[in-house]
Amino acid sequence: MGLITLLSGNSSENLFLPAHGRGNALPNKLRNLLKLSPGIWDLPELFEIGGPLIDQGAIAESQKWSASKVGVDRCWYGVNGATGLLQSALLALARPGQAVLMPRNIHKSCIQACLFGGLTPILFDVPFLSDRGHASVFDRRWLKRVFTKAKELEEVIAAVVLVNPTYQGYSADIESLIEEIHSHSLPVLVDEAHGAYFISHVRPDLPKSALSFGADLVVHSLHKSAPGLVQSAVLWSQGEKVDPFKIERSIELLQTSSPSSLLLVSCESAIKELIESEGQKKLISRIEEAEALSDFLASNEVPILKNSDPLRIILHTSKFGLSGIEVDEKFIKQRIIGELAEPGTLTFCLGFCSHKGLGRRFVRIWKKIVNSPFRQQKLSPFTRPPFNIVSKPSKSCFSSWGSEFEKVKLKDSIGRISVEMVCPYPPGIPLLVPGEILDEARVNWLIEQRCFWPDQIPDFVRVIS
Repeated sequence: MGLITLLSGNSSENLFLPAHGRGNALPNKLRNLLKLSPGIWDLPELFEIGGPLIDQGAIAESQKWSASKVGVDRCWYGVNGATGLLQSALLALARPGQAVLMPRNIHKSCIQACLFGGLTPILFDVPFLSDRGHASVFDRRWLKRVFTKAKELEEVIAAVVLVNPTYQGYSADIESLIEEIHSHSLPVLVDEAHGAYFISHVRPDLPKSALSFGADLVVHSLHKSAPGLVQSAVLWSQGEKVDPFKIERSIELLQTSSPSSLLLVSCESAIKELIESEGQKKLISRIEEAEALSDFLASNEVPILKNSDPLRIILHTSKFGLSGIEVDEKFIKQRIIGELAEPGTLTFCLGFCSHKGLGRRFVRIWKKIVNSPFRQQKLSPFTRPPFNIVSKPSKSCFSSWGSEFEKVKLKDSIGRISVEMVCPYPPGIPLLVPGEILDEARVNWLIEQRCFWPDQIPDFVRVIS
């Protein structure tokens, strides 16, 4: 089966990203554009169009309009996903030799930025939910402890990165975290890739964007949590802590010099859908529908975990002795495709499409799975990662990555220094980064994780020779 054939068919219930659900929830004007003669929109940076880094043209005007409507100083559209803009933001925040404080559940793109920017990632641990096997959010007290421990490393910290919400839709008290960071006179970059629709402010009980609380830089993926096309993203900037020139310099370094006009239009359309009344009405409807679905599943004894994002449903598979990865395979066979399969959970992203009638079908499939003979009675609590509250690689990411290496069995890697990341994807959160020492606790834990992620964690690791 060729790629074109795969892209042309759609017979599944799409509970995965992008959030537009195979085009069904794309903004109307963008849908109409795609109906025109193929490629009519595939244009270069003509004078009238411009680009994200050009002061003149339609893109410049669009970015100014978006920034004004959201209430920030500047924004830049991106065509290399949240990945490219997170990396650009980090390179604008810190110089080679400086350090950046970031949580262990950071996306791998930020570690990559440290690698090629000559930055030192100071990684801090985050709360771990042992009953479900993934990270949770932390509070200001936790962050204060992190700052205290980070001082012991005697590194020049240039900035702090936060992740909010998490992939599963957990959201922290982001206001207090930003206040704590700013009390140390540091700028903060928030990876809000999964929380773009928070800028809509459609309901007071839903999380607010970090932009509302003074975050200096915020990155939104416009396909993960807004109805944009894949690779469309936006970087927002406000305040005086970060020089816009440095941001543009970094974007120029990392982003293509021939950005897709279609993806740039997608950025504009997705943002308009979040902040204009017509799109907000659709969003409210989807949220209400999602909440009704979640209530229906819970009332039918489907183990749904609470989070902060109603458009994401977390199925707690380990509560019934089931791996989320195994359950995902069984749902796929029934043509329901989730987004994030983990050892203890399976997360479904409802996105911006309607999923009427899904509830009964979901319950039927789940009851069939849970009553099957293969399941265990109960899974043991997942082992907390053996991370210190704060740590840094023993050798720089860049020099480690560029070192001569050899491939050794995980069990034989104790005491060696990694040259690469070990990173199940999704969620794209590194379990090991270049330059870290593989001590006995880390090796044993990685071996254990391999039992849960057999296709994503190899039984070998590349280390400095």
